[in-house]
Amino acid sequence: MSRAPQPFDHAVRGDERLVLDAEAVRAWSARTAEALGRERAAIDAINVYPVADGDTGTNLYLTADAGHRAVEAVFAAPGADGASAPDTADAVRALAHGALLGARGNSGTILSQLLRGMAGVLADGADGDHLARALDGAATAARAAVAHPEEGTILTVASAAAAGCAGGGTLADVARRAYDASRTALEATPGQLAVLGRAGVVDAGGQGLVTVLGALVETVTGRAPEPLPPSPEARALPEGPEEQCGPGTEGPGYEVLYLLEAGDAAVELLKARLDALGDSLVVVGGDGLWNVHVHVDDAGAAVEAGIEAGRPHRIRITHFASAGPAPEPDRAAEAPAHARGERAPRAVVAVLPGEGLAGLCAEAGATTVQARPGEPPTGDELLDAVRRAHAREVVLLPNDTDLRAAAVSAAERARAEGIRVALIPTRAAVQGIAALAVHEPERSFDEDVVAMTAAAGATRYAELAVAARQSFTSAGVCQAGDVLGLIEGDVAVIGQDLTATARTVLDRMLQAGGELVTLVVADSAPPGLADTLEAHVRRGYLAVDTVTYHAGEGAPPLLVGVE
Repeated sequence: MSRAPQPFDHAVRGDERLVLDAEAVRAWSARTAEALGRERAAIDAINVYPVADGDTGTNLYLTADAGHRAVEAVFAAPGADGASAPDTADAVRALAHGALLGARGNSGTILSQLLRGMAGVLADGADGDHLARALDGAATAARAAVAHPEEGTILTVASAAAAGCAGGGTLADVARRAYDASRTALEATPGQLAVLGRAGVVDAGGQGLVTVLGALVETVTGRAPEPLPPSPEARALPEGPEEQCGPGTEGPGYEVLYLLEAGDAAVELLKARLDALGDSLVVVGGDGLWNVHVHVDDAGAAVEAGIEAGRPHRIRITHFASAGPAPEPDRAAEAPAHARGERAPRAVVAVLPGEGLAGLCAEAGATTVQARPGEPPTGDELLDAVRRAHAREVVLLPNDTDLRAAAVSAAERARAEGIRVALIPTRAAVQGIAALAVHEPERSFDEDVVAMTAAAGATRYAELAVAARQSFTSAGVCQAGDVLGLIEGDVAVIGQDLTATARTVLDRMLQAGGELVTLVVADSAPPGLADTLEAHVRRGYLAVDTVTYHAGEGAPPLLVGVE
């Protein structure tokens, strides 16, 4: 008797996959992020090119993790179940787009372009022949994105992987041949790039790519390939005119990265201008959205060039003199200050609605005061929280316009007790989250307060609530049970459905631009609300990312922040 067809019979034979379907892309992205996370420190330790700043492994991991989170978002979207699950095209495009948005550093930016080059082919077919063509397209696209390609780098390893599987074959065979060829090419990199030979290491970016291809082999064959032998840490490099730039060496002083919304013609002009300003220029992307990476001495000029070309987002500037691996932590100093019988240098006190949000911020190091519905904290409660923080300096985040008077009173009384208090007039929890995200106790108090105030001020906020009774609002008359969308404290939208009203509020807020949407969802919100809104942003706003927090009980159904 013949066996009834089983799920995935068309995709798997034994332990080996026949096609790289959406589930396989999901597994590959997860394995890649996990493997790069595991090998991050080892790759950082051999990073000497193009800049010896010890962060290539970290950058590759962050890029891969952003891609994986984008794939997971596609699977979590409404309708991604059973017969309506995502297909390969959805998954690979999400992987490439997520990596583009989250790309870090030189190698991470190139990795995002490799994934983008693969996605363009795999969206049309996912067997071994398509994988071989995808790897070839990826290598070509990555090389074209680099202003001055060098041999002995991740580009060389990518080209070797593509050549190794030319002609196609089964999916497993193509993946194995690409991996084997990449390993062989990686071992040859010290003889191709002088700086690697002098340091006695292989190329860090190339080793990261071998890790990515190893995760692919494990995904399609069910067996992990033989791991790479441990790499020695880079030897100290002799000083000389051929030395690469990096901490304490000659060369451009800054790394500049940003996302850019611009047309093809404007990007071509931008490339020429940035190439004249510095080196290590990599521009990846397309279809109106690009990720720009360059090393320059004049970081301002690099940013200005982006502004002239289009609309830059998420600008990151790193000074190489301060780059490099973080020092080993002092485990004794990690204990809370009050447990060591001393005051902490600085603390943050935040008022937050909902148990979940308060717990989240407490994990980030804040002393929290939970705002109960209809019972705002008093000045005494805020003062008690400042005292509990047990710090010489305290940043107070009331996160509610109505708490301003109580917060001022608590700050004045705390100052009388010898505590230095800065009150940042945050008007919503999402502004407090933005401020806490940039808090750095190592900075001077004034600098920290300025940075936190700027982050809070750059965050527009909204709240969805349900009307308790009929009333007149700035958007018209509402009835009991209506859904109210409040933007910056004023009713802007009146609706009957919370999800539909939330989409309208998001669209109105994003009309003025934005880079990051923060959603804070309470237990009282409709199931799947966050997934629906994340998918709405992903479809309609090319360069906008989303992050979701769960507020638990005691918070409004939805809080929205746009930075």
